[in-house]
Amino acid sequence: MKSKAETYIDGAREIITCDSMRSDALGRIPNGIIAIANGDILAAGPPEEVAKTADLSNARRIDAGGKIVAPGFVDCHTHLVFGRSRAEEYALKMTKSVREIEAMGIETGIPASIRMTREENEESLFNDALDRIGRMLRYGTTTVESKSGYGIRLEDELKQLRVNSRLDLDQPVDVVSTFLGAHDFPPEIDRNNPKDRKAYIRELTEKMIPRVTEEKLAEFCDIYCDTGYYTREEAHKILRAGIDHGLLPRIHTDAYANVGGSTLAAELPAVSADHLNYTSKTEMHLLAEAGVVGVVLPALDFAVAHPDPFNARAMLEAGMTLALGTNINPGNWTESMQMVMQLACRNHGMSPEEAMLAATTGAAKAIRREDRIGRLAKGYSADIQIWDLPSFEDSIYRIGNNAVCMVIKNGTVVFQI
Repeated sequence: MKSKAETYIDGAREIITCDSMRSDALGRIPNGIIAIANGDILAAGPPEEVAKTADLSNARRIDAGGKIVAPGFVDCHTHLVFGRSRAEEYALKMTKSVREIEAMGIETGIPASIRMTREENEESLFNDALDRIGRMLRYGTTTVESKSGYGIRLEDELKQLRVNSRLDLDQPVDVVSTFLGAHDFPPEIDRNNPKDRKAYIRELTEKMIPRVTEEKLAEFCDIYCDTGYYTREEAHKILRAGIDHGLLPRIHTDAYANVGGSTLAAELPAVSADHLNYTSKTEMHLLAEAGVVGVVLPALDFAVAHPDPFNARAMLEAGMTLALGTNINPGNWTESMQMVMQLACRNHGMSPEEAMLAATTGAAKAIRREDRIGRLAKGYSADIQIWDLPSFEDSIYRIGNNAVCMVIKNGTVVFQI
């Protein structure tokens, strides 16, 4: 017996399913149909294939009008909730060093964002993040991972995580929450003093992580394991405390030096290892074997003019699954996953197909949702974007262009031009 569709999409020039069960890498279907019911996909395929399982007779029709239909983007690495802006700092960095900027009395980097975020109340943080996530939706993003990490003390970390919870309820984009209390050390302590470091790590493991899990405010525990931040040994202790309280481990590592974070990620294993600029080829193979997703951040490398951009080709050749994220944060204000794909292709040697898969299926795996989002296939959530483009290749050819003319979330149109 056929299942009754509530909505169906037809008239597309091409459907990009990102479904590995189909013949080519992107699972392209020319002139295909997507049938939807109860927010999920009943069928996606050529008309004759869909007709075998879905009854479209009383369904609402969405005419794609010769455009490109694709899965909604999954932005799997963001710092969405933060206080105010560091635009002045960013602009000055075009011509001045950090030392010169700080000599002007301007605070820089994560400590500046910690102060700004602490000074904002929950309502202000919520409204600012709501504005940003609304634009991300209009760029085709339907699921966002959002980290804390600009509070670096209990009350302000909880404040950021509560904003994540409100965002998830109050607008269409799904928000997946990550606790990143180990993004940095509190600016009021001496990070070079072993006693101060140990005291804050005790605060993280004995008070903050238990409180976060008690209030069910996060799904993942993340840490910045890199030179100047947390050591491999400290990262292991904090992530293990997270695991013991039911938080899945993720790790920022190898962004500016290799301190063993990728090896730790493979050993745990972590769900993802993110940044990976200085990851060795040996570690890439370890990550691949352990099933750790490599989350790479082209916009961050661009924004900071990174001296050693990540090597996507080496990671793919090692067998790693790659995911893309905007890494939107006060030092890298990037809201468009389309732009991230374009940078991944132009600056990091990814093919358009590889970039698309990293922005959808790979990113879904980085937040443990690969069985529900990131592709257009039976049983998956009907999270869909429609691009006003003549071909898929135009998505990386038209630099800076927003191709999205419609976004569908859980089967409902939530944005349309």
